[in-house]
Amino acid sequence: MGLAVFVTYQNVWSAGFIWDDDAHVIRPNLRTLHGLWRIWTEPGATQQYYPFLYTAFWLEHRVWGDSALGYHLINLAFHAVAAGLLYQLLKKLAVPGAVLAAAIFAIHPVCVESVAWISEQKNTLSTVFYLSAALVYLRYDQNRTAGIYTLATGLFILALASKSVTATLPAALLVILWWKRGELRWKSDVLPLIPWFLLGAGAGALTAWMEHSHVGASGGIYGLNVLERFLIAGRAICFYFWKFIWPVNLMFNYPRWAVNTRDWWQYLFPLSVAGVIFVSWTYRARSRSFLAVALLFIGTLFPALGFINVFPFLYSYVADHFQYLGSMWLSAAIAGTLVVATRQFAIRNHYLASMGIFAIVAVLSGLTRQQCRMYFSKETLWRRTIEQNPESWMGYNNLGGELLQLGRLDEAIPNIETSLKIAPDNALAYVNLGNALWKKNDVQGAFDAYHKGLVVEPDNLIAHLNLGNALLQTGRVDEAIIHYRQVLAAKPDFSTAHTNLGDAFLQAGRSDEAISEYNLALENNPRDVEAHTNLGTANGQKGRIEEAIGHFQDALKIDPNFAIAHTNLGKALFQIGRTEDAVHHYGEVVRITPTMGKSHTHLADGLVQAGRVDEAIAEYKRAVEIDPTDAEAHANLGTILAQRTQTDEAIAHLEAALKAKPDFAIAHTNLGHLLLQRGQLDEAIAHYRDALKSNPNSTPAKKGLAVALAQKEKQSAGLPFQR
Repeated sequence: MGLAVFVTYQNVWSAGFIWDDDAHVIRPNLRTLHGLWRIWTEPGATQQYYPFLYTAFWLEHRVWGDSALGYHLINLAFHAVAAGLLYQLLKKLAVPGAVLAAAIFAIHPVCVESVAWISEQKNTLSTVFYLSAALVYLRYDQNRTAGIYTLATGLFILALASKSVTATLPAALLVILWWKRGELRWKSDVLPLIPWFLLGAGAGALTAWMEHSHVGASGGIYGLNVLERFLIAGRAICFYFWKFIWPVNLMFNYPRWAVNTRDWWQYLFPLSVAGVIFVSWTYRARSRSFLAVALLFIGTLFPALGFINVFPFLYSYVADHFQYLGSMWLSAAIAGTLVVATRQFAIRNHYLASMGIFAIVAVLSGLTRQQCRMYFSKETLWRRTIEQNPESWMGYNNLGGELLQLGRLDEAIPNIETSLKIAPDNALAYVNLGNALWKKNDVQGAFDAYHKGLVVEPDNLIAHLNLGNALLQTGRVDEAIIHYRQVLAAKPDFSTAHTNLGDAFLQAGRSDEAISEYNLALENNPRDVEAHTNLGTANGQKGRIEEAIGHFQDALKIDPNFAIAHTNLGKALFQIGRTEDAVHHYGEVVRITPTMGKSHTHLADGLVQAGRVDEAIAEYKRAVEIDPTDAEAHANLGTILAQRTQTDEAIAHLEAALKAKPDFAIAHTNLGHLLLQRGQLDEAIAHYRDALKSNPNSTPAKKGLAVALAQKEKQSAGLPFQR
């Protein structure tokens, strides 16, 4: 069974992270031992209160780090174990075709979303505990041993701690016991499961509260009345049944239905479900199997049928991963039916019967392999989603967001705009649009997009955060602080917001407040490299150089390729005379960003201070080759060349510096010196005066101007020019 799963899902091995995987595996602020404590003790520290699931992710991150392969292999293993446990359960219950049922579940295409999507490890892991608890409880049902009951209860709790949809297990066990015996006894059957019902109810209530309060499943589209919810439930049951029977055109994002109680045909779905249950009930005297399967399938689906608000309803009322657990019962029903129906035929023609079953398995395996391809990467997933569902505003927005991350702005913007045409009230799409326009230097367009996002959703934290960032970068510090504080009022542990608020305070000259915010950011996320780096900068501004160096070094322990930390560490090391160490870190910046001119400029500055002038000249030349508008590189190179009496080349670089930065006082002064030496007094005087316009207190410019004017006066008097 395990081999079949790993071979069928071979395309998943090379897949990466998709959509919200980054939020599950595992957030930086939860990677410490304290983070593990928060996972168990602090509802809201994770997207859902599934502490055992996130403990598994915590442990996996210790082993796999940020490599997607490990998480995919673990998810495949859990799915294979779940299929094996299903076989054991069906075998124990003497269900015909147990092997075939487990095989169908193992390789059915509707399971791909749960198995190929790392975030849905909650499905595979919880199912392992769900089936384990069921097997152990059935053993308890036979011998009534307290230890066995305790073990079964513990496994059920682990299932709930992995995903609360497993709360349906005690009801499923009652259905199974009724199917086996034809009746239920209060004392022996119902009473032992009452604690399980209470545990399940508690877990379900907590999940519903988390969905409403922390995830955002409230208001707007979630305000459905009871009749509308029954219409959704009936249609969802029929949808899931049909997709299992005919698993083609499976989508990551199915179109969301328009629920209308005035459309008569929408009532056909719940009426059909009710009809199946009624017929199965009336037929129960001849066979309880049909009713048992119907109850198991529908009951297991119940948490996702629309009676409880869940966040994904924002996009669609159905999703393949919602029926992962329920698909086990359909696998058992179909396998049992096939085996019983072909039993007599197989006696006469065993070969054809075997080939027929093999063909079913082969077709399912082929469909699953094909379905896995869409989960290869984020871009692949969203392009496939749009291809299948052209009205998927989520698909367009997320594709735009991914292209934005890749720097493909001209592709990103049309996709985001299409998303907004389909769903004009999508705040996150406005945020993505604002980010894209900002990167294209359309500042006003970016501000307009952020503001529209906040008009649509005034409490959208991402919109506030990004608007704050834009305001900060345009010098509107006080306004930026207001937006950062709004974010932190709603989410005090948002480390990025603390870091950005610290940046705003630092820019405003409020160093103590900046340091406080950076420390808060690090409390929530000790691996926040920007917080470490900026805290170092703030300490440096207050003269605490050793503390600053410590934080820069902490940042580089977390991310050795964080160029800004290397740059700032280099500056700090220069301040305490550790010149060669500083040059080393500037060299690291060049290694990390070899095509960035400023990296070469900083390295050259360091080499000059280290007395390695020839190397410095080479780096300055490389800097201006990459960026001909780098005024500092031109000016510094010109100054060095002037000292080496390479006057013509020095003048050329100083003029290039002034072309890029006309008010560059030092360049004006140094160019004035060279022109003075050449006897070009009028031009020298002009440059000294320009230098003093930019920096009225420049002593070298004042002295140079005085000398030039004196020489001019002597020249006017007919006296010889003195260099």
